[in-house]
Amino acid sequence: MQKELSTTYDPKQTETKLYERWMEKGYFHAAVDPEKKPFAIVIPPPNITGQLHMGHALDNMIQDAIIRTKRMQGYSALWMPGTDHASIATEVKIVDALRAEGLAKEDLGREGFLERAWEWKAKYGGRIVEQLKKLGSSLDWERERFTMDEGCSRAVREVFVRLYEKGLIYQGSRIINWCPDCMTALSDAEVEYEEQASHLWYMRYRAQDGGEGIVVATTRPETMLGDTAVAVNPEDARYKHLIGQNVILPLLDKPIPVVADEYVDMEFGTGAVKITPAHDPNDYEVGVRHGLPIVRVMNDDGTMADNAGKYAGLGRDEARKQIVADLQDIGAMEKIEDYTHNVGHCYRCHTVIEPIISKQWFVKMKGLAQPAIKAVEDGRIKFVPERFSKIYFNWLYNIRDWCISRQLWWGHRIPAYTCGACGKLVVATDMPAACPDCGNTVFTQEEDVLDTWFSSGLWPFSTLGWPDETPELKYFYPTDVLVTGYDIIFFWVARMIMFGLEVMGDIPFSTVDIHGIVRDSEGRKMSKSLNNGIDPLEVIDKYGADALRFSLAMGVSPGNDMRFYWEKVEAARNFANKVWNASRFVMMNLEGGVSPIDEAKLDIADQWILGKLNGAIRECTDSMDKYDLGLAAQKIYDFAWNELCDWYIEMAKPRLYGEDEDVKAATVSVLVYVLKNTLKLLHPFMPFITEEIYTSLPGADETIMLSAWPAVEYEGGKAQAEMMDGVMDMIRSIRNVRAEMNVPPSVHVKLTIVSKHAGAIEACREYLKKLAYASEVEVVGDKARIPQNSVSAVCAVGEAFMPLSELIDVQKEIERLKKEADKNEGEIKRAQGKLNNKGFTEKAPAHVVEEERDKLNTYLEMRSKLGERLAFLEGMK
Repeated sequence: MQKELSTTYDPKQTETKLYERWMEKGYFHAAVDPEKKPFAIVIPPPNITGQLHMGHALDNMIQDAIIRTKRMQGYSALWMPGTDHASIATEVKIVDALRAEGLAKEDLGREGFLERAWEWKAKYGGRIVEQLKKLGSSLDWERERFTMDEGCSRAVREVFVRLYEKGLIYQGSRIINWCPDCMTALSDAEVEYEEQASHLWYMRYRAQDGGEGIVVATTRPETMLGDTAVAVNPEDARYKHLIGQNVILPLLDKPIPVVADEYVDMEFGTGAVKITPAHDPNDYEVGVRHGLPIVRVMNDDGTMADNAGKYAGLGRDEARKQIVADLQDIGAMEKIEDYTHNVGHCYRCHTVIEPIISKQWFVKMKGLAQPAIKAVEDGRIKFVPERFSKIYFNWLYNIRDWCISRQLWWGHRIPAYTCGACGKLVVATDMPAACPDCGNTVFTQEEDVLDTWFSSGLWPFSTLGWPDETPELKYFYPTDVLVTGYDIIFFWVARMIMFGLEVMGDIPFSTVDIHGIVRDSEGRKMSKSLNNGIDPLEVIDKYGADALRFSLAMGVSPGNDMRFYWEKVEAARNFANKVWNASRFVMMNLEGGVSPIDEAKLDIADQWILGKLNGAIRECTDSMDKYDLGLAAQKIYDFAWNELCDWYIEMAKPRLYGEDEDVKAATVSVLVYVLKNTLKLLHPFMPFITEEIYTSLPGADETIMLSAWPAVEYEGGKAQAEMMDGVMDMIRSIRNVRAEMNVPPSVHVKLTIVSKHAGAIEACREYLKKLAYASEVEVVGDKARIPQNSVSAVCAVGEAFMPLSELIDVQKEIERLKKEADKNEGEIKRAQGKLNNKGFTEKAPAHVVEEERDKLNTYLEMRSKLGERLAFLEGMK
């Protein structure tokens, strides 16, 4: 029995019910099926600390639309779900919770802390998963993974050991980025640079022989206590006499050499720079080249170390103030200039990072980067849009070794073990049973954990069961498309490509689909500090998930940012209601059942709508294949709203309400066919409402998401359909003329049409009468039979004439237009008066003056149009 649709569509009553049904039926599950082609997407795993924001909504809407399309196209379409353990962010949450209890993590010990962390994950870690379900995300939840589940953890250990054994992972002391607040190392990619107003301090280092010495400029005077040289460019004539000599480090009275190095920019500052190898990556490289001592003068917490002498224990900011004051007191501060430069901040807590020398674990990146570069250069991996490959190449061409160790407890603990007897370091997937050198059985595991991005870099294959040769791994790897924002191209995309090529010997995906970010209505980035974030769940609660999804789809274009407007969500909701009401209309006319389309019984309007549907199918399919969702959404919107609802349904009404049952049956068959296919095209963007309508239609499949993607079936009647376009253009022209003359639809007049296409006009006679508000339609061969004093609407298929006297009372219309012209003249004088007033034009804001000029131009255009209209009507009298 056919299900009836309610008079209005209520997302709250529908979306949860449908999602539960989808889950119960297992529609999202992708099986290994040799009879089908595989298609796979891995979700960028959201952090377990996260909650759904507008960026997640956009990213997951895109993935869901792609996977739903591929599922309908007959693929075994896998959308792999999962979450990321987010080492730093999660540990901060746990530490904060402990602090509220008056505890520190050290009070619990490592094992106790990890117990609390797993408890927190069990309680809060699934929150974003439930929020993704609210969005309608059709992820294969039966395969849900977590970066610290047993399978992913095993993959991490296996990759670490393999890379170590190949010499690609090593432990050593190098300059790293250190966060004094999170108390952990960071990779280069985890440092965010922000422009900051500061100073350039010019300090004089006097010569050891008593001469003037040299003046250096620095942005970080607090690190001068760790200086072990001053460097100048070997080509700089100003300082050649000082190369190889010693200068005295102020405050410590310590002699340090002047060295020549091409790294020095002769144009910056004085052309001489202080070299602090323990606290600057470039200085470190200079120090290595010249064999300089490495003196660390800062502790991990950002306080000054014992090497800092009397400044030991001071915070770095306080130390800076004191050091600058002391340099001024001894006359060593030459001058201080205002200076704006980029300062690195921790991407998590936004504390200013500290470059320091530290013993850490690193991955050698140069060798891994080369195959990854080649994979994009030779086209095996394609960026959409292509311009984002430049960001990728730039990072890989200039890549440095990756610091992968983190001084945290939550995360993948590095699988390195030190023998308690002889101190031998053993790297293995599991703790060794005995030391290979001395036979001792007591080991201590490395305390540090791995950078979160190490495990997420394995995501495309670790989630499919690697290192085991699972059927899923063989069938779904490599995956097909990765959908992500441009901000993590180097964080995540590049690393997945490097790991995929190194570990699997193949690319992890063939396409990287890059989207922009969702900004607020003013174009600002959404942030807590601006308090301008939009909660997707609030939008869903108010308008439904379909409305949010479609509003995002209509604004998305590959690689570009978009703005969020509540008005766009309202428009998407209105579109959903339009589709709902159109569907109700179709279903109210199904008493006689639905027969297959009989092409012999199609009239010109049927052929027209089938042709338009074919165009929509082709364009939507092509756009979805190119991952241009914005174009696909716009096409289905235009087709559904304008061509189906506004035109074809209106053309169908006279035939549905007529006496001819055969005509009615033919019309119903086309309506149902077109509606079903329209719903299928719309389904990837608006899954809930399309499911609710589709499953209510006679002869529909069990669910729309497993129904076949639309295909072009009815190709006939192309010439008739094109002629219908011409007739519709005439209808629009007639409506425009009537609107200009303020003629209401209730006023029906005779149409006299001059056209060379009399047959087509005759075939559309009833449509012209209904949609152009005509009392009758007459087609003539020339203008001899046109009534006098007629107005015309001109278009490609002919010219339509309407007697003016039947449209309006000419004298009353003249009087009305004169009053409107007088009112318009008043507005012209008012605007001209303001613009001729220098007090206004010189003192008012520029945009206000410009608005007034725009108003004046509009009034002048109206004067011209009103004059033309009046002259025409006066001539009719």
